[in-house]
Amino acid sequence: MKKSLLIIITCLIILQGNGFAQKKVWSLEECIKYAIDHSIQIKQQTIQTKVQKNSLDQAKLNLLPTINGQISHDYSFGRALDQTSYEFYNQTVLSDYFYLGGRTDLFNGLQNLNTIQKNKYELLAGEQDLQRIRDNVALSVALAYLQILLNKELVTANENQLNITLQQIEKTKKLVDAGSIARGNLLQIEAQAAQEELSLITMKNQLETSYLNLTQLLELESPAGFEIVVPDIIVEQTSVVTGNIDEIYNLAAQSRPEIKSSELKLTASEYALKIAKGARSPSISLSHTFGTRYSYIKDFPGIVPFEDQLKNNKNYGLGLSMSIPVLNGWQVNKNISNSKLTVENSQYTLEGTKKTLYKDIQQAYTDAVAALKKYYASFKAVSSSEESFRYTEQKLSVGMITPVDYNASKTQLLNAQSDMSQAKYEFIFKTKVLDFYKGLPLNLNN
Repeated sequence: MKKSLLIIITCLIILQGNGFAQKKVWSLEECIKYAIDHSIQIKQQTIQTKVQKNSLDQAKLNLLPTINGQISHDYSFGRALDQTSYEFYNQTVLSDYFYLGGRTDLFNGLQNLNTIQKNKYELLAGEQDLQRIRDNVALSVALAYLQILLNKELVTANENQLNITLQQIEKTKKLVDAGSIARGNLLQIEAQAAQEELSLITMKNQLETSYLNLTQLLELESPAGFEIVVPDIIVEQTSVVTGNIDEIYNLAAQSRPEIKSSELKLTASEYALKIAKGARSPSISLSHTFGTRYSYIKDFPGIVPFEDQLKNNKNYGLGLSMSIPVLNGWQVNKNISNSKLTVENSQYTLEGTKKTLYKDIQQAYTDAVAALKKYYASFKAVSSSEESFRYTEQKLSVGMITPVDYNASKTQLLNAQSDMSQAKYEFIFKTKVLDFYKGLPLNLNN
């Protein structure tokens, strides 16, 4: 019996240990890495980049000569010409033809070389687009992660407020029982507790939603059992927003993938213009052929064997041709005109990308400064509200104020705490965004 009990206890311990081992607590860095590895959008852009790589490889291979082979096996009935003796016969003639030929472009306005360059810069731009998507995923995950941390703090603040109210209900009951205060005071505090319970449920629902948002970014099937690391985030009273907008922009403009992508696409469009202009040039190509044949006439004396005919009938050919564009419905001119417009549009795209980056940095910097000011102000408000609330509790205990005044003071404290938490995480996120523009990795350790 004791042995069986020991086995059962051991199994329970192992199962419990496995359960703890399976529960994973995610850090911000782990969330970002997982999201990047499993993002559908990133996988699609990766495929697009591979397609662009194939286009570049194909453009290089287009410099090689083209070679095509042809084999034919023919029967001729009735009067036919023997290709070997050049005599006509009313016989069934079997003929085999073997051909190998192609062409080599010697000059075509450098279109092939410019196509290689265009595809190369499009590939490089695609790689930068891929990095931009990775960065956007990382920022989205960081925002969702910080939203969970904020909602956790708000839930804790609401729970603390509700616990204080429940404690105050117990104190008020004793005062009512002792006849020190009217029963209406108790009813008002109980009503406040009910309202706070509703607020707590709302905040917990928001927390669950924030968990759902993050797990969806991670492409997880369900937020069940998902938990994150809660770092010790402290905003010092001496904290400042370092650098200035222009300094951060100058760093970002040199490294941000959206800027590099726009620059590379502009270069690619310039090569596309060169390709279009190249169509005005004459094109020179070299043709090369090799062929042989075999024929057979039934009952014809002196038929040369198959191998000997193939050897004797070999023929070679080289040809040089030039194609000069003269009139083609103004297609070349229109292609050149459209290519020039594409270059101009790419220039505007680059300019717009730079302006958007500057505005984003400007907005993040302004928001960070404002959030820090709000945090300082709300920190002072929390300190004052906590002191005021303690004093209000004491006065309520001796019947010097009504529950209405007590609830107002309590609500004021909760609002100040909520404002401080929101300002703190707004400041943290915006400063991380600014650090990200500086080229620093996203983490909550610095």
